Amino acid sequence: MTNDSWGQARNDLIKAVGKNNFVTWIEPLRLIGLEGGIARFEAPTKFMRDWVSRNFAEQIRTHLSLAGKAVDRIEFLVASTRPVPIAQIADRPTRTRTALAAARVADEPELPGAPLDSRFTFDTFVVGKPNELAHAAARRVAEGGPTTFNPLFLYGGVGLGKTHLMHAIAHELRTRRPELRVLYLSAEQFMYRFIQALREKQVMDFKEMFRAVDVLMVDDVQFIAGKDSTQEEFFHTFNALVDQNKQIVISADRAPGEIKDLEERIKSRLQCGLVVDLHPTDYELRLGILQQKAEAYRAQHGNLKMADGILEFLAHRITTNVRVLEGALTRLFAFASLVGREITLDLAQDCLADILRASERKITIEEIQRKVAEHYNIRLSDMIGPKRVRTIARPRQIAMYLAKNMTTRSLPEIGRRFGGRDHTTIMHGVRKIEELKASDNQLDEDLKLLRRLLEA
Repeated sequence: MTNDSWGQARNDLIKAVGKNNFVTWIEPLRLIGLEGGIARFEAPTKFMRDWVSRNFAEQIRTHLSLAGKAVDRIEFLVASTRPVPIAQIADRPTRTRTALAAARVADEPELPGAPLDSRFTFDTFVVGKPNELAHAAARRVAEGGPTTFNPLFLYGGVGLGKTHLMHAIAHELRTRRPELRVLYLSAEQFMYRFIQALREKQVMDFKEMFRAVDVLMVDDVQFIAGKDSTQEEFFHTFNALVDQNKQIVISADRAPGEIKDLEERIKSRLQCGLVVDLHPTDYELRLGILQQKAEAYRAQHGNLKMADGILEFLAHRITTNVRVLEGALTRLFAFASLVGREITLDLAQDCLADILRASERKITIEEIQRKVAEHYNIRLSDMIGPKRVRTIARPRQIAMYLAKNMTTRSLPEIGRRFGGRDHTTIMHGVRKIEELKASDNQLDEDLKLLRRLLEA
């Protein structure tokens, strides 16, 4: 009857605390006794025992009472503190603390990490040139085979897909290799748990839990920069897992060598695997993301009335990051649904006026000139000067072309910024680049790279 009551309480707790919290914290608990108004539970680790005791004990007590059991108090025990048969100890006399920790967590459905977003899978990740290498590397790790590069380090700006790929790897591993112990969390969560372990004198439990995993995934690692004690523990955890050939996946907003206040030995370790940059999205990738989101909306809500060119308009105008792009489309769908109107260009401009204003290109002509001069290794003074040799004239025309296409400045204004040249000179330069890029693949690649650099 006790198990029946606990079963009913568990079902109610899923709704009360949410599925992710339930799977992470409640499901691993085992009810081992209920008498004298005291319900006793067994938790796999001290860390989990303490967390559940602080955060969920009262809810567990309430739902057991609602299931018909008079419970005044909840007690939690740790699995490792229960008596172990002498024969079992004799059979494995040389097991280390880490091995014992691994044995204790082997049956857990999910270690206490951050919840995964069910939307972030490989199926929903749109692949394009800016992210194809990162996607391929993430896929390789998600196969769960022998580690070919360790760690996998993904970096890039906000909203470019780092977290999406991290979640996709974890989802795929849990499907393909459910026996693996996969732990995903943010660097802030790693730091918080380490500080908590220090405060409660449970550092050994912390070490055991993190070093008993098969795959460790840490998001936004730049947040541990400058935190000396956390960096120290992260370094030792990293080394312990690599020594055991356990896979590590790390993400950050910049390359390891560019993270300020990160210890040099950690930078060196992070650079010893595969470091992959997720570039800013290009037009084709943004359009692909919007098309996928529109198809998903149609599949869920039925017919969607949208005029031609709307997705192309959004992909062209909103270049900041994918989150802003997807948020804009979601708002547009919601607005059109509520007012019962077709999504036209006018409606999109009215509905998304604030996003479109914030996303307006703020690139200056001076920025374009500087970036082009750096790329072609010429002096900025030559960019705006009178020299007409080809090695200077061609980069100058490229800068004119980009200024025309990436700013709202008029041709006479662009001419003034290029040493007081006439607007007809600017028109000639723009036309020349438009003609050349159709036949010159290298020039076309240079233009795409410069656009990415300027939009980053």
